[in-house]
Amino acid sequence: MNRSMHLVFMKEAVKEARKGLKEGGIPIGAVLVKGGKIIGRGHNRRVQKKSAILHAEMDCLENAGRLKAREYKKCVIYSTLSPCSMCTGAILLYKIPTVVIGENKTFKGPESHSKKFVKLTNLDLPGCKTMMASFIAAKPELWNEDIGE
Repeated sequence: MNRSMHLVFMKEAVKEARKGLKEGGIPIGAVLVKGGKIIGRGHNRRVQKKSAILHAEMDCLENAGRLKAREYKKCVIYSTLSPCSMCTGAILLYKIPTVVIGENKTFKGPESHSKKFVKLTNLDLPGCKTMMASFIAAKPELWNEDIGE
């Protein structure tokens, strides 16, 4: 898939991130794409749902519903931020072969590990960096809680 198509789907992940921020949560969004169509979308809802695990990627996978293993192998997951260890684990478990991220400057998950198993593309988008940096500056305690610090 080319960069312009990646940007189309990342725009949808950014919409999810903004939705989370408007709900009082952490602005990270994700979409799951199969065959050029979004089949799942989600955003970080740990705060909203008082959840320990509802990161954007986890919410997205949950909202995609149950899929057969062979279906995940045909998907691409888009996330506005580099996936953490928990989300990377789910991506690896379901063998989603391609991960496209908006940025990894404000947070970098275990990319060196995941690159062994998935194709990882970092779009390095200024808008994603600004959104996260602004949130982290405004609510550092909430951010630190989200990443387990």
